Amino acid sequence: MLEGVLIAESLRAGVQLTGIPLRITKLTRVEMTDAGQDQPRLWTLLDFAADELEAERLADQLASSLSSTGGWYTDFHTSRETFVVFADKVFRYPRGQVGGRREAQDYGRSVGVPEQQLDWHT
Repeated sequence: MLEGVLIAESLRAGVQLTGIPLRITKLTRVEMTDAGQDQPRLWTLLDFAADELEAERLADQLASSLSSTGGWYTDFHTSRETFVVFADKVFRYPRGQVGGRREAQDYGRSVGVPEQQLDWHT
């Protein structure tokens, strides 16, 4: 099973994720006090789960669906790997690997992700 969080506002207008059965495990609406310059203050967080075999396909779909402005990313993990997905860019590394995490964080900084948002857990 893979699990992750997607911020609905990070998706480009008109995008559809199709062909991958996602199960929404929690939906939360939050007001962000530390939103980035091009990010709205209100976010819709979608905690999701899917079959681990769908990880690569899901990462590719998300990479082509996320907005390239606003410093957005989404992350999810399988039992062994972490996926951090930006617009047109996917980072995939063994869970807990410091170098892989650092590379994804450095890229996030380069595309405008606020420092306090570079905090995925795995």
